[in-house]
Amino acid sequence: MTVFITPARLHGTVKPPPSKSQAHRALLAAALARGTSRIQNVDPSEDILATMGAVQSLGISCRKDGKTVTVGELRMKRDLAAPIDCGESGSTLRFLIPIALALFGAGRFTGRGRLMRRPQEPYFEIFRERGIRYDLQGDLLWAEGELKSGVFRLPGDVSSQFVTGLLFALPLLKGDSVIEVTSPLESRGYVDMTLDTLAGFGIRADNRGYESFFIPGGQSYRPREMTVESDYSQAAFFLAANVMGNRIEVSGLNPDSIQGDRVILELAGRMTTPGDLEIDVSQCPDLVPALAAAAALRRGWTTSLTGAGRLRLKESDRLEAVSAELSALGAEIEAGEDFLKIHGVENLRGGSTDSRGDHRIAMALAVAATRASGEVTVTGAEAVRKSYPDFWEDYRMLGGNIR
Repeated sequence: MTVFITPARLHGTVKPPPSKSQAHRALLAAALARGTSRIQNVDPSEDILATMGAVQSLGISCRKDGKTVTVGELRMKRDLAAPIDCGESGSTLRFLIPIALALFGAGRFTGRGRLMRRPQEPYFEIFRERGIRYDLQGDLLWAEGELKSGVFRLPGDVSSQFVTGLLFALPLLKGDSVIEVTSPLESRGYVDMTLDTLAGFGIRADNRGYESFFIPGGQSYRPREMTVESDYSQAAFFLAANVMGNRIEVSGLNPDSIQGDRVILELAGRMTTPGDLEIDVSQCPDLVPALAAAAALRRGWTTSLTGAGRLRLKESDRLEAVSAELSALGAEIEAGEDFLKIHGVENLRGGSTDSRGDHRIAMALAVAATRASGEVTVTGAEAVRKSYPDFWEDYRMLGGNIR
């Protein structure tokens, strides 16, 4: 899908979609509970549909009615030979691997795009230490062996999703476990969200300063009803658009949310203040495409986004993609191994761009186009379905001129 954007300032009110990260966690906690849970305000993005399908592959019913998902009404026999299709969702894959081992002692997983090329080594190291057999060939990963309680060591600078996967699985084991984080934990906000979800479903996990986590064994998830919050990660694109001079009111956000990307409120405020700026994005890497688009229009000022090395391992190499695609519109960006240095210009120009199949790149290009001097073409625009299926409709509703 290709969209053609005629530059126009955006204005009006928009409510971001439900938090994808919170929905992933709620659906899986509900699947592990003995009883029926109802999760309200769930958006059918591709990643969430992957997690719902994965729940069903575990032999647990997962039924959607509008924006309400009912989980656990029926438990069915699990076909261990059938692979769990994780789509392109890193959360689905990394959360399910230890869960499947804890429940069944085995799991087969498949995915698309770059998913199976993204790092899984932190789990593989644990498997080798514990005698769990595994193999990754192309887009198929299998693992087989008993996941026993004990001490699990994980790096903190690859992905917090590995910590979350173990936090979900370890309470199901017979004995107590400890997760030791061997390097500073990045994206702590996502682990906070996991701990909050676990607590809501009756699970105890003790956070010891993000250096280790103590998880008592023999616990049981309790069913519940909950409502998924609106997503700060998606709101970031509209808040970044405001930094560029658009006038968008973003409604429906929880000001007391535990979402780590809530920091966009502070960062957007900082970006409206004159002067050079350095932002450490190690705790909020998903904000980089939106921040980079806004920084590109901070005329006369340099914005450095540091601590961003993990972005090279996302749906695309996001550092390279952000640099190349915004530069195609006249932005002045220098990309390093783990940083972007952006020299603000007064306006961008029209041109042809490519989302690289990455939802966040597509949305960043859309908001950047509001300050271009000519038509902007975005190929691969369907990538937004991964997290925000209604993005282009909302963009048009706010006055975006697309065809």
